[in-house]
Amino acid sequence: MGFSSGDRPSPPRVGVVVATRNRRESLLRSLARLDAPGGAPITVVDNGSTDGTPAAVRAAHPRVTVRELGRNQGAVARNVGVAMSATPYVAFSDDDSWWAPGALERAADVLDAHPGVAALVGRVRLAADGSEDAVSRKMARAPIGRRAGAPGPDVLGFPACAAVVRREAFLAVGGFSPLLFFGGEESLLSLDLAAAGWQQVYVEDVVAWHDPAGPATVAPARWALQTRNDLLVAWLRRPLPTAAWDTARLAARALRDPSARRALAGLLRRLPAAVRARRAVPREVEDGFSAAHRPLPRLSSAAAG
Repeated sequence: MGFSSGDRPSPPRVGVVVATRNRRESLLRSLARLDAPGGAPITVVDNGSTDGTPAAVRAAHPRVTVRELGRNQGAVARNVGVAMSATPYVAFSDDDSWWAPGALERAADVLDAHPGVAALVGRVRLAADGSEDAVSRKMARAPIGRRAGAPGPDVLGFPACAAVVRREAFLAVGGFSPLLFFGGEESLLSLDLAAAGWQQVYVEDVVAWHDPAGPATVAPARWALQTRNDLLVAWLRRPLPTAAWDTARLAARALRDPSARRALAGLLRRLPAAVRARRAVPREVEDGFSAAHRPLPRLSSAAAG
């Protein structure tokens, strides 16, 4: 972590926040890689687990701070962890992810050198075979460009398990929204940071490992939740024609698709609150967000090789 004069350890620059619920064994595997003497301080925020997660973490990792919320608050659990942190930067891990050795020191160096950057997004590698996650491959191709002097391509949206945030910026924009609960909550945070004037960048030599359980296909319930939240983000921050058009398309699909009906019902329940909290982002932020989420053209085999 570095040393100051007199060989005394310097204060840590990065803390790690992990939100979890009923994933005890997966969490313990991740903490075995994250928790090291002299390493980053770790806060586990438990969303009302019933599988003994808090006690297991305290027994196996006494250095880790455990905060029990008593009920499932979704992504808002990360807000609690950030508020508890004493470090200027906070890295998020999921209960099935961890940071590579040296990654957080590198992230802190980049954030120290670039005070206008609020979120650094690292490269995600999959533990199963070491391959690079598709989201990271897309970010590396800089779909919204790269500013002069920046440490990497600009991004608008990111996986939380690969993000290191500047604590003051995160708290200033309110962190993750309770309206979304979880699933795509990073998009709203990213839009709010950009609207507040903060930069977000992809830095490929900061590596996070991810070891997701289960099949790669998205379950219908998860698709419905993600779709609901994408539309809530549209109503909260994006142009009204975009929000209305996307909602109309979902309504048409709901006539024949149970998952779409579930997404639409969830949206309609939360829509009044979203409209009350609506704050459209500037045009240039919307343009960047649209470009970031547009599918990229396939590389030819010659270009890819």
